[in-house]
Amino acid sequence: MATTEVQRDERKELAVRRLDTLGYLLDDAIPIPGTGMRFGLDAVIGLIPGLGDVAGVVLSSYIVLQAARLGAGASVLLRMLLNLLIDGVVGAIPFLGDLFDAGWKANDRNLRLLHRALDDPHATRRSSTAMVLGVGLVLLAVLAATVVLAWLAINAVLHPYPAGG
Repeated sequence: MATTEVQRDERKELAVRRLDTLGYLLDDAIPIPGTGMRFGLDAVIGLIPGLGDVAGVVLSSYIVLQAARLGAGASVLLRMLLNLLIDGVVGAIPFLGDLFDAGWKANDRNLRLLHRALDDPHATRRSSTAMVLGVGLVLLAVLAATVVLAWLAINAVLHPYPAGG
């Protein structure tokens, strides 16, 4: 029985090493000479109009899928998906999105989350839950502000003030 547990741990370590390699290729494989900065294939693929950003998000999604298989909690996975969402939405902006993508490094962020989730699941779950709740509250506030502004605009159109007073 102890042998299968050791084999399971070895498979888990091998899977994490593969994900680390994928993350490196996507976010850090290409150095910019003389700057100490790096970017990866994700930024290069993103230069292809239309399909590039979609392909980058699909490749990056594999890391999130494997994190789920490795036992990362729901709040950690939601935080990883949020990183991908930001990467995909902002990355879709021509050229500027590609520059953002090279600096944002969603895969590096997600791999750090995965490593923390595997090393200290409780602390990572707590911080990820707080982050997800915070983002949820901000989105709720934006939604509420949008509804209020839409109501004010509709009300102004339907009930204009009388002329002269």
